[in-house]
Amino acid sequence: MLEVSGLKVAYGAITAVRGIDFHVEAGEMVALIGANGAGKTTTLKALAGVIAPVAGRVRYNGTDIIGMPSYRLVALGIALVPEGRGVFPRLTIAENIDMGAYSRRDREGIAVDRDHVYELFPRLAERRQQTAGTLSGGEQQMLAIGRAIMSRPKLLLLDEPSMGLAPLMVQKIFDTIRAIAATGVTTFLVEQNAKLALELCDRGYVMESGEIILHDRARALLANPQVRRAYLGEEGLMNG
Repeated sequence: MLEVSGLKVAYGAITAVRGIDFHVEAGEMVALIGANGAGKTTTLKALAGVIAPVAGRVRYNGTDIIGMPSYRLVALGIALVPEGRGVFPRLTIAENIDMGAYSRRDREGIAVDRDHVYELFPRLAERRQQTAGTLSGGEQQMLAIGRAIMSRPKLLLLDEPSMGLAPLMVQKIFDTIRAIAATGVTTFLVEQNAKLALELCDRGYVMESGEIILHDRARALLANPQVRRAYLGEEGLMNG
C-alpha cells in the first residue's frame, strides 16, 4: 500500500530525515520507533503532505503522492492523527467529529460513521456538546482518532497516541487502535512507547538520527538485545 524510497526532509540547513526506505502492506500494522528527535514525526508529516520532502519517492497504492496537498491525500484514503491531538478547542465534540467528514457528501454514510465513533468512544457520546478544549488529554486523543475515522481512511497514520496519557487511558487507546485495524484499516504508528507499539504491530522500524537502523518482525525486535537496551527499559526508559 505504501512504498517509501530515499525520503529526505530538511528544515533549512538541518536534515531531519536522511533518505529512508520502508514499506507498509495493505492490512498491516507497522510501528516506527525511536528516541525523541529521531525524525519520526517529520516522516509522518511528509507522508501526510503537511511538509514537503526535498528528495525521495512516496507511492500509495501505486500512485506517486509526493507534492500532493493534504486534502487530496485525505480523499485518497490517508488520515493523520497528529502529535498533540490537534483538536479544534472552541468547537464541540460533535463539531470536531463532523469536521473529519468535511470532504464527504454521503450524508447517510457520515451518520453511520458518526454512530460508529460514538460506539468506539462512549465518553465522547456522553459529552458531545462539550467543547473540545475542556476535555482531558485522553479524551482529546479519542476525539482526534474519531475525527480521523470520519474520513474513512484506508491508511491511518498515528503520531505518538500515548503521549502524556495515564497508563489506563493508554491501554484504552491502544485497544481501540487494534479494533480499528481489525476492520481492515492499514495502520502506521509512530510511538515513543516502544514496548506497547511492538506488542501491537506486525512489523517495526527503528529510527535514529534521521535514518532507519533496524527493521524486523515486531516480535523479533522485542527480543533484539540492541532494541531491549535502548528502547525497552532494560537500562531505563527510552528517551522521550
